[in-house]
Amino acid sequence: MSRTRTRRDDRGSVTPLVVGFAVVLAMAVALVVDATAAYLQRSGLSTLADGAALYGADAAAGGAATYVDGVPTDRLGVDRATAEAGVAAYLRQVGAFEEYPGLRHVVTVDPATSSVRVELTAPLDLPLTFPGAPETASISARGEGVSGVG
Repeated sequence: MSRTRTRRDDRGSVTPLVVGFAVVLAMAVALVVDATAAYLQRSGLSTLADGAALYGADAAAGGAATYVDGVPTDRLGVDRATAEAGVAAYLRQVGAFEEYPGLRHVVTVDPATSSVRVELTAPLDLPLTFPGAPETASISARGEGVSGVG
């Protein structure tokens, strides 16, 4: 009789284990999907930042200083206002603001190295969320461009 009683006591003990495993599996799937979405957005922003920095550096190097002071032997001087305008024009031209709603950009010009650095930040609505996780994330990427004389 104890054998029958033991079997009855063990019934149902697998159900919490299966339910717990299903919850952990669902959370893992949500984590992988969200991480993949963040990675893909960061990759796209990185490409945009590189293109914007190169475009801004190229636009800034062709400024009035080149015509007034002449062409240097190593690097072209960059004009901050022209670089910022070039970056904004590039982002509009490629449709970045439509593709990444809420996109913000910061342009930094380093006169010592004649470089233009662009940092892009955009919100990402996570495809899957689970309780306690944020619904949106902020993704950033940087790019740097230099116009040289070659």
